[in-house]
Amino acid sequence: MTEQQLVERLRAAGCVFAEDEARVLLESASSAAELEAMTARRVEGEPLEYVVGWAEFCGLRIGVDATVFIPRPRTEFLVAVAVELTPPAAVVVDLCCGSGALGLALAASVPDIELLASDIDDAAVACARRNGVAVVQGDLFDALPDRLRGRVDVLLANTPYVPTDELDLMPREARLYEAAVTLDGGSDGLDLQRRVAAGAAHWLAPGGSVLVEASERQASTAAAIFEAAGLSARVHYDDDRDATVIVGTRPQ
Repeated sequence: MTEQQLVERLRAAGCVFAEDEARVLLESASSAAELEAMTARRVEGEPLEYVVGWAEFCGLRIGVDATVFIPRPRTEFLVAVAVELTPPAAVVVDLCCGSGALGLALAASVPDIELLASDIDDAAVACARRNGVAVVQGDLFDALPDRLRGRVDVLLANTPYVPTDELDLMPREARLYEAAVTLDGGSDGLDLQRRVAAGAAHWLAPGGSVLVEASERQASTAAAIFEAAGLSARVHYDDDRDATVIVGTRPQ
């Protein structure tokens, strides 16, 4: 199969970025038979990242297993904001880590951080571990060792924030292939962020910050959640990425 034939098959299947996807498939397949099998999976609608087994995020190639949340380009903005807040040798926790992409990207940009990730999902924990991340399994803060209490400089928490009644509006790839637990944020999308805000002050170091992602329309509510938990809140926007990040900081 030539590259042009592959592009045409992908385009006919509705792949918006057919040329880019064709290059990734050609690079990833080790034989014509494997290329055909991978192409068939993609044409059927399986996310490209699951087909090839990795996602590009912040210039890194992150291994992604089936059902594990696929890191989105917009979330690179959360990492960019975190980089500005993270001193060398900082203690960093990546809650709801999925593949471990956020922690890995931050570690690639800030030297010598002490990174621990956690997730409740078996597949996510296994995936992050294969990606070389130190990871523990449990429900949010329940998984963290007591030695980190009051010592965390930066807390990354890319919690799901899609309201339950809007899950059916998500792209077909996400609805059919990614685990619902990685997408469903409850009635208004902010259930997990409320739990993160409630626990963050007990784990953050004085002056430490927690970062979450939300939609622009959720931003004011999310900021108010952090303020109610005793943290100062700032909202950051990136129009190019269509990204919104809320930072809650523990007072010094």
